[in-house]
Amino acid sequence: MLISALFAGAIIGLVLGLVGGGGSILAVPLLVYLVGVKSPHAAIGTAAIAVALNALAGLAGHARAHNVKWGCALVFAAAGMIGAALGAAAGKAMDGQRLLALFGMLMVVVGAVMARGRKGVGEPGVHLDRASAAHLLPRLIPIGFGVGLLAGFFGIGGGFLIVPGLMLATAMPLRSAIGTSLVAVTALGATTALSYALSGYVEWGLAAELIAGGMAGSVAGIALGKRLAERRRAMELGFAGVVVLVGIYVTARGLL
Repeated sequence: MLISALFAGAIIGLVLGLVGGGGSILAVPLLVYLVGVKSPHAAIGTAAIAVALNALAGLAGHARAHNVKWGCALVFAAAGMIGAALGAAAGKAMDGQRLLALFGMLMVVVGAVMARGRKGVGEPGVHLDRASAAHLLPRLIPIGFGVGLLAGFFGIGGGFLIVPGLMLATAMPLRSAIGTSLVAVTALGATTALSYALSGYVEWGLAAELIAGGMAGSVAGIALGKRLAERRRAMELGFAGVVVLVGIYVTARGLL
């Protein structure tokens, strides 16, 4: 299990380094079908820890680059944590195989969204203060809660939902949305992990192995990503296709 866990973590880290996101969506199927974790709930709880720590590591760099809109991030994350707690409780109550089938369907949707790509147009100066609160809070809170609900239910970081959610709520540009989203991904992942851990659904040794493999894979992915920067869109499309195919497989296995 050690070798397969390190390998799974390396795949996740490699994807994160190459395309800058989306690797966490592969964590649960890798743990179930490659590493051999018997319980889908244990796979979700264990993956959530890796998701939170990966996001926290990425957040430091974006914070130094001033890509984080802290006011928006904290409100979005706070609302999302409430949703994540409720979503995790619902996910734990569901039959594991049915949960996997729904997870596979989500992967198909995620792959389709990734294939469409994201645009970077926005308002760089947007921020949360007394003047903008009346406009931004009614958008940030419900969107954050909804994203948190899904993230907690499926045990994913939710970055593919958080980024467009932040852009929809605030009109911030893509670069700021990516940096800001990592605050929420960290918070939602930690909330989900805590909920599953309290129910005994976290394999701590496996989580450490997954994180160790992810660190090595991320270093390799970043280095390779720089060399293939001009082919970034092709890599994103290729990864989107992989996510869709894996999602179809997971759905079929969960329904059988």
